[in-house]
Amino acid sequence: MFGYDGTGENDPALRWAVEEARLRGLDLLLCYCWHWPYPSGHVDAGVQAIFQRAGENLLRKGARRARDLGAQGKVRTLLRREPACDTLVHESDDAELIVVGSHERHRLPVGSTAMELPARTRRPVVAVRGGGGRGPVVAGVDASECADATVGFAIEEAALRECDLRVVHGAWEPGAVPESDLPLFADKAELFQARAAMLERVVHPWQRRYPKVHVDVSPLLERPREALLDAAERADLLVVGDRGTGGLDPLLLGATSSAMLHHAPCSVAIVPAPRHTAQSAT
Repeated sequence: MFGYDGTGENDPALRWAVEEARLRGLDLLLCYCWHWPYPSGHVDAGVQAIFQRAGENLLRKGARRARDLGAQGKVRTLLRREPACDTLVHESDDAELIVVGSHERHRLPVGSTAMELPARTRRPVVAVRGGGGRGPVVAGVDASECADATVGFAIEEAALRECDLRVVHGAWEPGAVPESDLPLFADKAELFQARAAMLERVVHPWQRRYPKVHVDVSPLLERPREALLDAAERADLLVVGDRGTGGLDPLLLGATSSAMLHHAPCSVAIVPAPRHTAQSAT
């Protein structure tokens, strides 16, 4: 499923959605939502018909563009008069993933679809930034229950794109660990060993499932945000969970995930927590 707005800035995201559908053997659904510029009680059938026709024409143009870009399955369209995020959430039950465009780094506005959608949907969301390239996939993993789903999505993307996967864990975050783990921060060697063992437990089953993917596992004694942003500089896609070890409010996106959407230089995939996923590698 792709959130389409017909602008030139949206074209890299459309390219990504078309390529993703091709790699996964999926059909593509283009969603466009139009905004009623008058109060909710105002009725003007003529104006509404104009908006409706304009939306239909825009979607026809988008479908043609998708086919020109190489879409191989069916390209369907959906027009709604409501906020884009509402439509993408409501229509995503049958979607494998959702692709949306993103502003340049440091300019993603609070309340934008790319920020709001991952906190509300049960499907992975890819916020596309730039045109993509030949870099690796990077997975940001913490000690939360979302680690398995994050690595699973990331290694599947690496396999589909025939590229390497780097799994990164920034271990230095004493404010976001259980009290029982705090003594680890008094001994950096012990902390490193404990986090390396955690990564091995998460990654190893997925390596067995995807033996052709080269996986580099990097436990780092750095803060998660700095570790991930550094790794993202050389990546084509950064994959993180929707909530980390410090996530308490089920309606909010995790702090690290939000920071990646704002500041990562590459496209970012937000993967839902295990309560929304049905499978793992084990």
